[in-house]
Amino acid sequence: MFYIFNKQKIYSYLIASSTVIILLAVSIFFTGNNMEAMEMNAGAGKLVPIYNVETNKQRISITINCAWNADDIDKILGILDKRNVKVTFFMVGEWVDKYEAYVKKIADAGHEIANHSDTHAHVNNLSYEQNVQEIQKCTEKIKKITGKETKLYRCPYGEYNDTVIKAAQDNGYKVIQWSIDSLDYQGLDETQMWDRINQKLKNRKYNIDA
Repeated sequence: MFYIFNKQKIYSYLIASSTVIILLAVSIFFTGNNMEAMEMNAGAGKLVPIYNVETNKQRISITINCAWNADDIDKILGILDKRNVKVTFFMVGEWVDKYEAYVKKIADAGHEIANHSDTHAHVNNLSYEQNVQEIQKCTEKIKKITGKETKLYRCPYGEYNDTVIKAAQDNGYKVIQWSIDSLDYQGLDETQMWDRINQKLKNRKYNIDA
């Protein structure tokens, strides 16, 4: 399952809960082969993103969406490095334009960088061609800085429809959703977030988005 944090609170969350540190130490799970098996239609041919990945191992995937600012990137990277945790950063192209140095710093630290559209638009309102453009522009910007392409895509606002997913899949992208949202953007503190997350994690396989 993919568990989602917005980056404003990830560092306080990780520091505050020793349980989280133990959980993160278990390891991160994000493999292409198993993702393939989870990409499927959900009734009446409706296309859906990848919400989770089947595995018999106790593993989670943490992802962080970068769309607005970079005030806490150094703190986040410091905590992740201290705990030897690697995560996936989904970046908006406009964010990449503003914070090239941080894009490189994140890549150099060994974290995965993935596509979160170019402008963080409401993609359900865009045509197939416009969706393709949103995806390709962001990947081009990431590649220019890191030298690497990405084939993972997260729809802005978690919005998607068949047009959005088809535009990504036709161009070789895996569309990645999340299984748990930390709701830190709603003003929850680290204890409230962990209480909510821990309950959802019990007896379930989850991928985590930050």
